[in-house]
Amino acid sequence: MAALTAGVAAKDELVGEGAGASAARAPAAEAATTRTAQAIFLISIAGGEKERLILISWQVLLLLLLGVVHMPEEGFIGCGNVPLVTMDFVYGPGKNHLFVPGPVNIPEPVIRAMNRNNEDYRSPAIPALTKTLLEDVKKIFKTTSGTPFLIPTTGTASSIHPSTCTTSPLPHRLPSNNEFLDQFSLLWIDQQQRLNFRVDVVESEWGRGADLDALASKLEADRSHTIKAVCIVHNETATGVTSDLAAVRKLLDEYRHPALLLVDGVSSICALDFRMDEWGVDVALTGSQKALSMPTGMGIVCASPKAMEAAKTAKSVRVFFDWNDYLKFYKLGTYWPYTPSIQLLYGLRTALDLLFEEGLDNVIARHSRLGKATRLAVEAWGLKNCTQREDWFSDTVTAVVVPPYINSADVVKRAWTRYNLSLGLGLNKVAGKVFRIGHLGNLNELQLLGCLSGVEMVLKDVGYPVKLGSGVAAAAAYLRNSTPMITSRI
Repeated sequence: MAALTAGVAAKDELVGEGAGASAARAPAAEAATTRTAQAIFLISIAGGEKERLILISWQVLLLLLLGVVHMPEEGFIGCGNVPLVTMDFVYGPGKNHLFVPGPVNIPEPVIRAMNRNNEDYRSPAIPALTKTLLEDVKKIFKTTSGTPFLIPTTGTASSIHPSTCTTSPLPHRLPSNNEFLDQFSLLWIDQQQRLNFRVDVVESEWGRGADLDALASKLEADRSHTIKAVCIVHNETATGVTSDLAAVRKLLDEYRHPALLLVDGVSSICALDFRMDEWGVDVALTGSQKALSMPTGMGIVCASPKAMEAAKTAKSVRVFFDWNDYLKFYKLGTYWPYTPSIQLLYGLRTALDLLFEEGLDNVIARHSRLGKATRLAVEAWGLKNCTQREDWFSDTVTAVVVPPYINSADVVKRAWTRYNLSLGLGLNKVAGKVFRIGHLGNLNELQLLGCLSGVEMVLKDVGYPVKLGSGVAAAAAYLRNSTPMITSRI
């Protein structure tokens, strides 16, 4: 440990090394709390009567050395008044219970599959692997005719693809060219506006699904077909709302509207019922860190023949996110215009194998059970679901409304600091009003019950009069009667 310890000092000085230098470090550390620190691996902070060691990444170290971030006395590395990392974080015993709606738990087989060195992605091995992945990815979208793309990026970045690859920005005098549904699409709206698309927003109250009546009115009025795409977030993680994609497709068909149907399925695909071909979805996307239960870093997009045809004439400016670049390499049989993450490719292979081994329909049924059990627990606690109607309930995340005298951020903070339980914060309009329980990805019934017991203790801690065991009992009674035998163990 001593060999890895470096003292805290001003830019021009380094005070002591090793455990024996504590006395020399303390005065310098106190004098340099708001200045730049020099360190390698471990930084020692002397504050009051105790000394603390903090492991930092080289990125944070670089910011410290450049003077971009500072070390205030409050025990944070921060930029201005905004803390970036806490000084007091240590891993507690056991494991972190990760119950946010993404990123999610990564199964051990996936972790082991990714534990490998880099490879030449132009060698015969990687194209052969990629070919099988592209074939199998179509199965999770439930399409036989779609063209899939594996993009080295995040789910948010992947959402650039649907519009830029299939449509063209229109002059501002025209009414619109994209319809957006669902409040969680605010990021998508902002993204498209920055790309010079005209966006006509179909408003929905937070906690409600897509407003189908409003969409019908828009489609009926658009007789000249200036609307080129209807964009919808299938599963909104901010409020735990799932919208009815089949109903949206039915409206498009009813009004004989040629608009493309573009779907953000980041938190739904591989967890909720999703049928690309049957529902006439033209472009769908998801991310590796959600129901696929992998690390962040791979966006997965699938485009229908109609979307691929539209891409041939789309005039949007695109460079990295251009399907045509991928298609050139598809024809060559090498598949990759840019360097992919070799580790994520092997991780995806194993993640898909696990999904198919369980059976995709069984995976969806498991998420349905976990969602139902969570909602029964919330009801037993006497709390409300943020989602306003039963047919909008999400089976991947539940947003729990807290009483006005409780700040939901305190629930999340208490869960993490005392019980090593990670819950989701309330976002935007519901910040401070809800906390979110993610029940998504590689997760089983007993893991969920552990989370629910932790939530009960947290609620008791923050002053809510919950009866300990009430939610767990309600969820357990349901799960005991609905959980099937593990097929491979019968």
